[in-house]
Amino acid sequence: IPALVATWSKVLLLQQTKLLKTGRLVFDPGQNTLMGLTKQYLSYVPAGNFNIIASTGCNVVFLSLEGQDGRFVGAAACEDVVVWDLRLGEKALVLPGDKHQVTCLAACPDKQHLAVGYRDGSVKVFNLKTGENTTVFSGHRADITCLVYDADGHRLVSGSKDTDIILWDVVAETGLHRLIGHKDSVTQITFMNQQNVLVSSSKDTLVKFWDLDTAHCFKTLVGHRSEVWGLCLMKEDKYLVTGCSDSELRVWDLQFKDTTNDNIENIDKLVTVDTETEKEGFLAEDQEEATDDTCPLRCIKYGSLLRSGRGRVVTLTSDPTGQVMACHGTENTVEVFHFLSDDAARIKVKKRIRKARKKTSGSETQPSEVPEPEAKLQLKDEVQRISVIKAGGKVKSVTVVMGKGYEIRVAVTLNSNEVELFTIEGFNKDSEFHCLRRITSQGHHSAVRAVAFSSDYLAMVSASLEAVKVWNRPSLACLRTVETGYVLSVCFVPGDRHILAGMKDGRMLIIDIAAGDILEEIPAHTKELWSLAIIPDLRGCVTGGGDATVKFWQFELIEDQANNSKAKVLSALHTRTLKLEESILAVKVSPNNSLIAVALLDSTVKIFFVDTLKFFISLYGHKLPVLCLDISYDSTLIVTGSADRNVKIWGMDFGDCHRSLFAHDDSITAIQFVPKTHHFFTCGKDGRVKQWDADSFDKILTLQ
Repeated sequence: IPALVATWSKVLLLQQTKLLKTGRLVFDPGQNTLMGLTKQYLSYVPAGNFNIIASTGCNVVFLSLEGQDGRFVGAAACEDVVVWDLRLGEKALVLPGDKHQVTCLAACPDKQHLAVGYRDGSVKVFNLKTGENTTVFSGHRADITCLVYDADGHRLVSGSKDTDIILWDVVAETGLHRLIGHKDSVTQITFMNQQNVLVSSSKDTLVKFWDLDTAHCFKTLVGHRSEVWGLCLMKEDKYLVTGCSDSELRVWDLQFKDTTNDNIENIDKLVTVDTETEKEGFLAEDQEEATDDTCPLRCIKYGSLLRSGRGRVVTLTSDPTGQVMACHGTENTVEVFHFLSDDAARIKVKKRIRKARKKTSGSETQPSEVPEPEAKLQLKDEVQRISVIKAGGKVKSVTVVMGKGYEIRVAVTLNSNEVELFTIEGFNKDSEFHCLRRITSQGHHSAVRAVAFSSDYLAMVSASLEAVKVWNRPSLACLRTVETGYVLSVCFVPGDRHILAGMKDGRMLIIDIAAGDILEEIPAHTKELWSLAIIPDLRGCVTGGGDATVKFWQFELIEDQANNSKAKVLSALHTRTLKLEESILAVKVSPNNSLIAVALLDSTVKIFFVDTLKFFISLYGHKLPVLCLDISYDSTLIVTGSADRNVKIWGMDFGDCHRSLFAHDDSITAIQFVPKTHHFFTCGKDGRVKQWDADSFDKILTLQ
């Protein structure tokens, strides 16, 4: 027993000595004992997002702020909602969200609230005056696909990918009914103003009518052969328009049995199809759904509107009055239709009859053989096609509003991260839509490939497939936009007055931030310029390209020959070249300016001496090419991120691998040390940003 006690005492003393050296134990002189030290890290919380004008996975809605209609639109920006002032072209309000993406928006008729649906199935109601979240509804298990208020704004209905429809009481902040019946995602919902009825469409090809008094489906419309992507009610619930995967917009005549005698007589309309009608883009049919005598609603197919666009209907919407309808497909065109009033439709019928009689009176046929023109209303008499809107890109969402003097305003969001506002005066056939405002400068229109901070951290630069943008960090506003082309790498030049940009064609651009111009285009490489790195002495930079060369550049001030001025401008002079066997994906110079690390296409990282360019060590172990690397502030550690989803931590002295971490679920695209620490961040194509400790090999946090 004494021998065992002596052995364990030695083991315990050795462990405490080891922990004391690593800093995990601290000596307490008051208690004369060793106590454990808790490792503490800095936490990171969202501080705002930028570069997003409108997310493509959500609709856009007109909002009323400051008592003005048609000026403000609400659009999703990832998990936030941005209200854009289309007159000034800037943000008027930002409604912050949590960690889930916004999928649907709905404006309340009281013009004071906005309902927002999220990807996790929750619905939040925001006050537009204060910007505060007033109510949260949780009842769905999947993405919210549609949200609609009733005419009074007291009830809200939500549809989801979980096939359920839930009716919410906004005043009492509670759920009223869960309507179950659809077998696929709910695509569109609308309230009937004249009846306490809800109409819903789904990807299961069905349109259902729900009685909200008894919370059950009393009629199902089965006249569609493909998914019903949208619906809207027109002319005070007289017509139902549905859009499917074809180029046809089906118009259904809705008649309740307890309506007036005039409407019952209109049920028996028989509309003939003539070639002239079909040429104008209208199809009229005599098709009635098989109805039960006990059903209070009769639904007759009144005709079809032929769209000029191809592909399925993406959005089908109407203005609050039910007179103007807008729809778009998968292309860059938006079609607008106007449903005429009954008086205007009758005038159009009289003109059509008068024109037909004049045509027959001039013909050589006998009067007995001439058919009498149809005097009843047809679809082409009640619907007028307004001019087509051609947007600047692929349209993702549309909203329409009609103002005073029959001015129609249409706001569209594009696939290229833009918002456009179009307007037209009146319903004349000759008038055309013209673009009133286009919001483009507040974001890139393609994927961002590189970002960088200035030395004082007050400015940021981002580069995409078409431009380089400079941003103010405190306000997140765009300061400069320079049209460049396909940029792969970007960094600030010491002094923060210029930017270096590496292009896909191998050029290196020197950009003047103050003027917003390109000072010089240097043909640095013959293939892609994948990586740029500033030399620690701040006198030059290093570039690595797809032509298997690493080039060293020295900054110089030369005379401005283009403007013939005495002022000198920045330029870069090529000094040395390091030729290798494989394409170079990333380069980095150690902070002590003694070593340079080069990531090659053969999945290895080679380290050379900066002064002589002689080979030092090779780091091998990744199964796929290394896409990014970084060196710690004390030049003792190097971390590499690869397409094999692993991060490896190496020692710079012997090239030994300290640890290999399975970091992400997809390729690791960027890696960087936090200054003056051994903590580093990684990000990947899996949509995650993670922080790691290179000493203890622990994962500190994950940013969604």
